[in-house]
Amino acid sequence: MTFFEELQKQRWDDHRLYHHSRINQSLHLLSALTFLLAYVLVTVNPAIASILGWFVAMWLRQVGHFFFEPKTYDKVNRASHEHKEEIKIGYNLKRKVVLLVIWALTPAWLYLDPTIVGLFANHENWVGFVEHLAVLWLILALGALLFRTVHLFFLRGVQTGLAWFTKILTEPYHDIKIYWRSPLYILKGQLIDPMHHVIENEEINSDVDEPNTKFA
Repeated sequence: MTFFEELQKQRWDDHRLYHHSRINQSLHLLSALTFLLAYVLVTVNPAIASILGWFVAMWLRQVGHFFFEPKTYDKVNRASHEHKEEIKIGYNLKRKVVLLVIWALTPAWLYLDPTIVGLFANHENWVGFVEHLAVLWLILALGALLFRTVHLFFLRGVQTGLAWFTKILTEPYHDIKIYWRSPLYILKGQLIDPMHHVIENEEINSDVDEPNTKFA
């Protein structure tokens, strides 16, 4: 596959395997809009962008995955939840728990060591504490992204890692593109995406893992 075919395939697999819940899709839509705002703010005020990204955008996405996405057998893709967790290229639920625990522990680290081994000057008030915490969270986000990207270099190849890196950075735009109608489906009472487009694609391609050019 070319790089763009790999990127397209990762986006398609991410949707068909991990985004069946209309609530999860809608939360991803809200998260994507928040991330886009954070992208703009990061050039003006990285601290506010970091807090917005973690406290609002990140939690909206993870609430959707942890609490609303079905954990039962996926009849559309003929795969168990355990198998999908095993083959997930990015952060599966277990890896996300580890990442979120690290994120939750950073305030305690900053409280116990205000300079973070010399990285910051000692903050004088709670405003300085929040600003330094936001910077730590920004570093954590970039570190988690780069760590998994390099990890994928060794697990699946450089192209797969770079495609995943690109997918994550551009995900807000893609989520808006494919999930903007999800809240309307919820209003109609449809809580689970029937994934007819996945089934149709499977009928066209004998291998459902082939890139879907119609969707992406």
